[in-house]
Amino acid sequence: MGARAPLLLLAAPALVSAATPRAPRIVSINPCLDAVLVRVADPAQIASISAYSQDARSSSIPLALARRYPANAGTAEEVVALRPDLVVAGGHVAPATVAALARLRVPLAQFAVPTTVEESVAQVRDLAARVGHPARGAALAARIEAAARPSRVMPLPALIFGAGGLVPGAGTLPDDLLTRAGFRNASATYGLARWDVLPLEHLVAAPPRVLFSVAAAEGAGGGGGERAEHHPALRRLAPRLITLPFPARLMNCGGPTIVEAMAVLRGARTRLGERR
Repeated sequence: MGARAPLLLLAAPALVSAATPRAPRIVSINPCLDAVLVRVADPAQIASISAYSQDARSSSIPLALARRYPANAGTAEEVVALRPDLVVAGGHVAPATVAALARLRVPLAQFAVPTTVEESVAQVRDLAARVGHPARGAALAARIEAAARPSRVMPLPALIFGAGGLVPGAGTLPDDLLTRAGFRNASATYGLARWDVLPLEHLVAAPPRVLFSVAAAEGAGGGGGERAEHHPALRRLAPRLITLPFPARLMNCGGPTIVEAMAVLRGARTRLGERR
């Protein structure tokens, strides 16, 4: 035994290394996935995130946090140069990027835009497992599920009104969040598709009770397109129509963004009380 002890000591580092493989280095080319990644991966694992996350108009994470990481524009050249172990992306990836990753045998994990809280929670768990931290994914999933627990109140008709009149309808994540917060998405009243534009005259003719306005959240200089919400015809509907701010970034992503979006929607529903 005494003669074998030095050999075992020399072999110990190799055994430990074999038992604990290196965590994968990740490149994300999607801002919604960035928001999940920075919460479930170790910072040293994140080789790069989407450049959209470093733009205040499109980021779903605090800019100070986003700027800790190198950013990429999603081109094949950028992604390949980073030599990642895994690339995470949305449902649509440039063919050149897909081909380059396939040649180098770099795995590409694509995630569709979630349409429900359940789908988003599943994606959080999946991504966390892929980067080697399933427990962190479970913890984040639990936070999202708690924030999105359905309210037991009389639903109020409401719309989320984006730049240029873009409205999320049935079959979208914002629709699910409205329902869970105690609202009824009025999109179907106008015969709109999943994502559709609502003309101002239709909104004025049959207003919902609550209008969650992206323009109101951005302010006068926010660059949110036409300010239909400030039209005199809509102002004359007050207080029958209640207009409340809703940041555009809360329309686009699932994951941890759900927690903030539900806080905005649920807070508004609480303030409105029993109004109908």
